[in-house]
Amino acid sequence: MKKAFLQLHGAILLAGFTGILGKLIHLHEGYLVLYRLVLSALLLFFILKISKSFSIPGRKGLWQLLGTGVIVSLHWVTFYGSIKYSNVSVAVTCYSAVGFFTSLMEPAIDRRRIDPAEVGLGLLAICGIYLIFNFYPEFKTGIIFGLISAWFASIFPILNKKLLNVYNPRILNFYEMTGGALALCFILPVYMQFFPAAYTLPTLSDSLWLLVLAGVCTVYAFDLGLQALHKINAFTVNLSFNLEPVYSVILAFIIFKENQFLDTGFYLGFGLIILAIVLQMARFINKHKTDSASFDSTLPESSL
Repeated sequence: MKKAFLQLHGAILLAGFTGILGKLIHLHEGYLVLYRLVLSALLLFFILKISKSFSIPGRKGLWQLLGTGVIVSLHWVTFYGSIKYSNVSVAVTCYSAVGFFTSLMEPAIDRRRIDPAEVGLGLLAICGIYLIFNFYPEFKTGIIFGLISAWFASIFPILNKKLLNVYNPRILNFYEMTGGALALCFILPVYMQFFPAAYTLPTLSDSLWLLVLAGVCTVYAFDLGLQALHKINAFTVNLSFNLEPVYSVILAFIIFKENQFLDTGFYLGFGLIILAIVLQMARFINKHKTDSASFDSTLPESSL
């Protein structure tokens, strides 16, 4: 059990580290994501072939998987764009808006009633982001990118929840990475008209960090989470993944010393977001106690 908890928090820490890599990789956000998708897809294809578990879904399923991959790629591009135009701490803080967007998008997609408590907790996080926006107008573009990223991040886990009932997680990830990469080949020429890139091919440093991002923080982190699920129930896993943005901020403080450039406005805003996370965790625990069958049995989606 101890090993499983280490695997779980290793997966969360690696997911949080993707934001750090977004800062370490100086490549334009569009190309950064394109290379990440291609490398991840190649690694997954190799693993699937070695394990003899590769398969091709039917036409309808294939389009669903590829289409979800497009949403994943747009989320990643805007997330890394948020880092480029602000910093890691602000970008991952904006990601906390995913709760608010999910409270609206999930009922719309699943055709159920909106939960006022979910909307209220989401709005608490939005208030925290608004405080940061007011104190740091120079990060306006990065914050807008972060909010758009959070909106995309609220959609693909809802779609994946249904797809994971049908497809092997690695198969799902392979086709989504492939779909995202193919989509970016058409999207990037237009995107570059508004946000041009200084260069398109990664430097040696960029290449090394990209390998870490794709191999360790994408493919390996996902496998760690799956291994943890064999010993730890999905409720604990889901709850623990709330720590992902917190880990990212702590890492940004340690590695980039971003705390030196942030003042009261950030901490007030981040405090509201932490409060929203704590209240959501308390609500989640209470719901679990009253209905032990209410949680999902799949690995939660990491957007970072």
